[in-house]
Amino acid sequence: MRALLSVYDKTGIVDLARRLHELGVELVSSGGTARAISDAGLPVVDVAEFTGYPAMLGHRVVTLHPKVHGGILADRDDPAHRADLETYDISLIDIVVGNLYPFGTDPSVELIDIGGPAMVRAAAKNFAHVAVVVDPGDYDEVLGELALKGKLSLGLRRRLARKAFAHTAAYDAAIVDWFDAASESDDPLPASLHLAATRAQSLRYGENPHQVGARYSFGDSCWDAATQHGGKEMSYLNVYDADAAWRLAWSLGDAPAAVVIKHANPCGAAVADDITTAYRRAHECDPTSAFGGIVAVNRPMPVALAEALAPVFTEVVIAPDYEPGAIEVLTEKKNLRVLTARPPRPSALELRSIEGGLLVQSTDSVSFDRSTCTVVTDRAPTDAEWLDLEVAWRVAARVTSNTIVLVKDGQAVGIGAGQQNRRDAGRIAAEKAAGRAAGGACASDAFFPFRDGLDAAAEAGATAVIQPGGSIRDDEVIAAANEAGMAMVFTGERHFKH
Repeated sequence: MRALLSVYDKTGIVDLARRLHELGVELVSSGGTARAISDAGLPVVDVAEFTGYPAMLGHRVVTLHPKVHGGILADRDDPAHRADLETYDISLIDIVVGNLYPFGTDPSVELIDIGGPAMVRAAAKNFAHVAVVVDPGDYDEVLGELALKGKLSLGLRRRLARKAFAHTAAYDAAIVDWFDAASESDDPLPASLHLAATRAQSLRYGENPHQVGARYSFGDSCWDAATQHGGKEMSYLNVYDADAAWRLAWSLGDAPAAVVIKHANPCGAAVADDITTAYRRAHECDPTSAFGGIVAVNRPMPVALAEALAPVFTEVVIAPDYEPGAIEVLTEKKNLRVLTARPPRPSALELRSIEGGLLVQSTDSVSFDRSTCTVVTDRAPTDAEWLDLEVAWRVAARVTSNTIVLVKDGQAVGIGAGQQNRRDAGRIAAEKAAGRAAGGACASDAFFPFRDGLDAAAEAGATAVIQPGGSIRDDEVIAAANEAGMAMVFTGERHFKH
């Protein structure tokens, strides 16, 4: 039995080579893999000796040779193949161990491997006779079967082949992404999408208990490195809502910020001078809806915040870190999922599935700069109103449309989410605010189509309004704001979220 070993990720490769040697398997290798095996005192045949040709063209051609690919691809049940092997003195290769450079980490033309993917794909194609191993995590299972049975079962070879094709597909997808990033085209949407996602986490269930669910990763998710300190397994909705909470918490600016999410919508959000105060004020927005919600904060969680949160039924808590003693307070509640995660990173594209395909768009980034806003009323906002306008605008962009958000002193006091008309969204926001919006700000994620929406904001006590503008009735809405003595600014940018 013969094995060809050529890997970028050398985790466990020497131990694998040693155990294969002990099982009587001849080792063939090249480059750094061969050096690692040889340095360990193990006999290894260099590919150059195996083929009779040295590495050439600056190492672009090493394993691209009939003696390599013939030995891998031969159908051992086909007499014609066996005859070719004898005619051309080609030795069989039974196991191929190979994995590829993570191209996306440092891409360049010279790191576009040709021989490696060809060798892995050849072995995977011929899984009926050859085993291909691309994941060091499979070494023990392969060795176990070899030691027990002297060969690898067809079922294992098939599973390994499937993993190998997934490995090369991800590698090719990374190369396509590199070409897209270097493209001189002004089109932000590529001509094709080649998604390579790995199942990173099995979930308790899907959106409902009768559905199965899992989290897949493109390899750079903050959830890949997240640590769960306590509580039950995460479900599909736990992750979905936690992601919404985490992204909103980090989008509210540089101040300490806390959000409470329920069904992917914020039912509370606040910024403050300290994170404990921010949480208390976020919870106060809508304590009824906060029951069973997700809490995210953008600062390490102190014990005082953990103690404030502990009495509230909460599904998930997320923070970048926890001060000593805080995790102990939270994990006293057995079912509370306590997570630590790094800050989220913006992605270039957003994807949503439809029947038979995907909807793809550039990511909606929310920025706020007073200088880019247009004051359209007789009165400009005060400094305090500007601060509330910014919080309201950032929150509104993350609430399901149609939405109206009322904010006072950095605290969301009323959120009307997901309504089919803006008037109902305003009414719900005002009811939830219950008078707390007096002197605060109102944000609308899209323009007010009629002045009644502005009138509702004035009745709720808001004295400043932020909206995109762009309605044919903007003049009526501006007039209504002036009549009420309100300040209003247009951003010129809508933030629908469906």
